[in-house]
Amino acid sequence: MTVVPPYWRSIRHRELKSRIVEGLSAVDTMMFDWSKNEQPLLATSAQHLLSAGGKRFRAALTLLAAQFGDADAPAVIKAATIVELTHLASLQHDDVMDRAHVRRGVPTVNARWGNRIAVRSGDFLLARSAQLAAELGADVILAQRSVLTRLVQGQILELQGPSPEEDALTHYLKVISDKTGSLIALAGRMGAMVAGAHPDIVEVFDTFGETLGLAFQLADDLLDISGNPASSGKRTGTDLRQGVDTLPVLLLRALPPDPHDPADSRLRVLLNGSLHNDRTHQEALELLRGHAAFQQAREYTTREAIKARQMVRELPRCPARTALLDLCQNAATRIA
Repeated sequence: MTVVPPYWRSIRHRELKSRIVEGLSAVDTMMFDWSKNEQPLLATSAQHLLSAGGKRFRAALTLLAAQFGDADAPAVIKAATIVELTHLASLQHDDVMDRAHVRRGVPTVNARWGNRIAVRSGDFLLARSAQLAAELGADVILAQRSVLTRLVQGQILELQGPSPEEDALTHYLKVISDKTGSLIALAGRMGAMVAGAHPDIVEVFDTFGETLGLAFQLADDLLDISGNPASSGKRTGTDLRQGVDTLPVLLLRALPPDPHDPADSRLRVLLNGSLHNDRTHQEALELLRGHAAFQQAREYTTREAIKARQMVRELPRCPARTALLDLCQNAATRIA
């Protein structure tokens, strides 16, 4: 039975919460139906992460955005399914690029069946999401096409890294906007659009989704340093081990070294070397958690969540608006 994802458990309105639960159940059913295939290995690999669960965050956002129009329109569940299938495909491709071994508490598709199966399985999910989008018309196709372009663009930018004349933090935020913000913006935009909401509301969800996506990805990056693997389903410090500089590290590198602080000096030495050794990796994690740059990263993330909250205030008052305001608050408090 589908339950309300963690981010939506605090929905205050009982009827709205019931509608979201019912909608997510329908999305799950449609996702399984649209990821079936007569070739057993393709079907099994495509449904592997789907069966592992997940937050269904984007689908829930699509359903909430639809509350500002005709939430019962048949296209709403299809729109949420499109977004989730696209997200699932991007996860499988990302896991190949990152050589990840665990996702949602289970072995990744690439870890279980190899990179070639994982890539083709992800391609299949993208194809199915595009086929479903075609049923909803040109506006949905164009919106999805734009996001698919940005997802690929963000991945390439991440692989390339910042150019010598580019600010590393600016580059990092651009990658997040393309890889995470664009799809969350699509979730809200499509939910409002297919429900027939006013164009002004559709545009609010577009900009709101980008900002919310940034806040949540920044929070995820912080939790990768300070979080609990048992609750996240992922190993702590994955980015650090792979030499990926996220917000705390970028802010640290922008600070001048403190010659009077042995912990600061030691952390910089560790970050400039290899962290594949478990002992040095754990030492770097502990030092980073206690560094001023980590607190600065928390404050930066909280400011983005506040920006998103201010955008929500432009929406008409209703239970869905209250739920979105609470969501923005949650984005800030989960890293406090």
